[in-house]
Amino acid sequence: METLQVGLGERSYPIKIGCGVINQIPRELKTHYQATKYCIVADDNVASLYGHALVDAIRLAGLDCELMIFHHGEESKTLETIADLASQAAQHGLDRKSIFIALGGGVTGDITGFLAACYLRGVPFIQIPTSLLAQVDSSVGGKTGVDIPEGKNLVGAFYQPQAVFIDTDVLQTLPSEEYLNGLAEVIKYGVIRDRNFFDYLHDNRKQILALDQQHVSSMIYHCCRIKAEVVAADEKESNLRRILNYGHTIGHAVEAASDFEIPHGFAVSIGMVAVAKISMNQALLPSDENQKQFDLLKEYGLPTEIPDNLARIKIKQYLLTDKKIVGGKITFVLPAQIGEVVFSDQVSEQEIDSVLTVE
Repeated sequence: METLQVGLGERSYPIKIGCGVINQIPRELKTHYQATKYCIVADDNVASLYGHALVDAIRLAGLDCELMIFHHGEESKTLETIADLASQAAQHGLDRKSIFIALGGGVTGDITGFLAACYLRGVPFIQIPTSLLAQVDSSVGGKTGVDIPEGKNLVGAFYQPQAVFIDTDVLQTLPSEEYLNGLAEVIKYGVIRDRNFFDYLHDNRKQILALDQQHVSSMIYHCCRIKAEVVAADEKESNLRRILNYGHTIGHAVEAASDFEIPHGFAVSIGMVAVAKISMNQALLPSDENQKQFDLLKEYGLPTEIPDNLARIKIKQYLLTDKKIVGGKITFVLPAQIGEVVFSDQVSEQEIDSVLTVE
């Protein structure tokens, strides 16, 4: 098991990565994360795969543990779900020395983290991400929240976990589309921060797509290392951390406009292609660098175009409610070359329209 540290002073926490990590959770809790009660939060899919078994294992270790289940999917990421789970937590007798455990993908992590931030004005929580997307991105960094009709993640809080446990074995039960969904975020790290990692993803594509354990573990480790460095330098997204939004501004709008039928990672892939085109048209990104990103996304089987049947006006409406808008301007993360990005609020409406147009 490899360990990284997210350096945030007194609120620093470890990211532990390896095969079979989930089997070590009871011992880790008993040794390092003592609580009056543990409460696992999982969607109905993950609960059947891992939730009930983990509850039993934790109880077998002599610890008090409950399981709270919600319906899977982005549509459950609402204030109503938070209210329902908070009521259940109160009925189970959770107090300020209890610990919530997010067991699942990004939706579960967002919900559990926000619940932990709100319940009794803040109780600890732990992340056990079971999707690739959550393992390489959303489980690290403390972004929590829910959606409202006006947009994605518009209500939330920065609230850091006590620890992140990443078991690479659980990816074997992940549907192939969900695995691809996470690979968009993986490629993002290479584009924004690490050209060598981008090249690694290119050179080892076959092994990564085949879920080769060594290559997958290395891939996750590099993503978490980059995320940890960025979060430690800029926890609340005042400057550097904004690079992690690469592809997300347009991606979130595409995702929401599709009523979340387009998965998050696929939408981010589309968004990365769109902003790279903007950057190239502004003479920031050389055309050959743009082509390298495009080719890698295609090689991994990720989408690169907005579906023809998705209303462009609806995408623009969601863009205008993006939570990162300041003073009426959208700040885009634009690639300058593979491994380097810049911020710009000088993207015109015409430039946005040009990348939304069906060719």
